[in-house]
Amino acid sequence: MPADPTRPAEESYEAGDGPRRVARVVLLDPEDRILLLHGHEPDDPADDWWFTPGGGLEGAETREEAALRELAEETGITDVELGPVLWRRRCSFPFAGRRWDQDEWYYLARTSQTATAATGLTELERRSVAGARWWTCRELTRAHETVYPTRLAELLRTLLVEGPPAKPVTLDTEIV
Repeated sequence: MPADPTRPAEESYEAGDGPRRVARVVLLDPEDRILLLHGHEPDDPADDWWFTPGGGLEGAETREEAALRELAEETGITDVELGPVLWRRRCSFPFAGRRWDQDEWYYLARTSQTATAATGLTELERRSVAGARWWTCRELTRAHETVYPTRLAELLRTLLVEGPPAKPVTLDTEIV
């Protein structure tokens, strides 16, 4: 079922429509740091986590188009080289008073633009995204914060050592 074009994507998603189609970006800078967003429940900033930029497809856009649009909206970064799909993941989690079921594709992207400015956030994102940070693989491995996908440190280490996989890797389904 197509999204209602009069409402932001996160508000038009209905659980009965099947999984929400999502494009995420594993954005690396010249130092191989990854950009993660710091999110939280809109009414509980203490319930927080880190995640890759990205979001749901709008209208007839492709996942690649959604990845680039979401990255620009959430970070202000537009100078990117979008690469292949690295991973695919199904997930289900509670957020903002409802359950979200998603089919996520993670694209590799590289940039030299490291300054961020979240100028295109939706109202829900303004209430639930606290900022962005570049992480080294070592910092991510040692982090005690919640990070999604949960194996991101291991996945990033493999990516940096071996390069992108020949075909997208299907990650374990995560249900929170």
